[in-house]
Parts: sequence; structure tokens; C-alpha cells
Amino acid sequence: MTTQTTKVRIPDTKLADEATQLIRDTTTELIYHHSRRVYSFGFLQGLNRGLSFDPELLYIGAMFHDVGLGEPFRTSGRRFEVDSANEARRFLQAHNVPEDSIRRVWTAIALHTTPGIPEFMEPEVALVTAGVEYDVLGIGYQSISDADRAEIVALHPRPDFKRRILEAFTEGIRHKPETTFGNVKADVLEHFVPDFERGDFVRTILESQWPE
Repeated sequence: MTTQTTKVRIPDTKLADEATQLIRDTTTELIYHHSRRVYSFGFLQGLNRGLSFDPELLYIGAMFHDVGLGEPFRTSGRRFEVDSANEARRFLQAHNVPEDSIRRVWTAIALHTTPGIPEFMEPEVALVTAGVEYDVLGIGYQSISDADRAEIVALHPRPDFKRRILEAFTEGIRHKPETTFGNVKADVLEHFVPDFERGDFVRTILESQWPE
């Protein structure tokens, strides 16, 4: 059985075990531990909110949500969230998971950096984002007890996490800066890539080919 905290239950299924092994084999320790924390914090947020969710789907969404930052995807031309979602979809299809479940996981991953929308969707979609926002941004920090938070971080440490995750974001997307137009990752490149030029929505409208 996969290691878990007192309150957080890691799905003890073949699908979850294979997802865990795949992520361990294909990503860094940083991304692995971050993804496990995302699941754990999302799980606890689900309990706090009284949501009925599928832990296995939440787990797959959390574990795959950042795989698109990896080297194989850096010249794909797609947003890294979409690359991550597509990898999760391929994994789930190979395991004959129902299409509605695959859609939930794909959507959860694709929208995890788009605030203000996932919280109104299916619980698994909402909770992947909630877990990401908790671990990366500290949103709702006090909604999880000090003891629960400490237990999760003891299992999945976050040494120098702020600097290292920003570095991972930068390296994952700097080769396709156009994919940050209109989303939060533009802030990352603006901070860490000297020649980055942020897209401008207003200028795009005014300079379009429409005559009026």
C-alpha cells in the first residue's frame, strides 16, 4: 500500500500504483513530491468542503498535472497544461478508463492554472486546482491544520521549493513563450527571461486585420 497520512487516503489500486511509478520514472523528485502534496492538500480541501469526489481520478490529475514541463514537451508549441493533460489521457485510455472519467482528469489538468473557473466544475477538477493553489500559492493556508500540513510535508518535503518550482516553470516554458499569452505563466517568464515580451490583448485587438 502506498504511504499515506492519517487523514489522506492514497488510492490503493493498480491504476494509482502504475501512475505513481510512471511519474517517479519520468519526472524529477521536485515534481513528484509536489504532485503528491497537491493530491494530499486537494484531498483535505475536499473533506473540508464536504465534496464527494473520486480519489483515484483526483490522484491521477494531481500526479500528471506538471508532466508537460518535462524536456520532451518543450518544443511542442502547446501550453504545458495541455501536454500534461494529453499524457494523462493517453495513460487512462491505455487502462480502459471510461471516457467521462478521462474528460474530468483532462479538464482538471488543463485548467489548473486558470483561476476562477475550476472551483465551479466537477469536484475532481476543483480539487486539483485547490491542491495546486495551496502548495504553490498558499491560498487557504489556514484551512488545513498545522498538524496535517506538517505530516504531509514530512512525507513529501519541499526544500527551497519556491525557488525550485519557479525554476522548473521557467525551464519548462521558456522555449514556447507564446503559450503564456493570457495566463499566469507570463509572469514567470517576465521575471526570469530577460528578452521575454508579454503578449498584449488590447494591442492584439487594435492591430488585427479587421478594418473597424
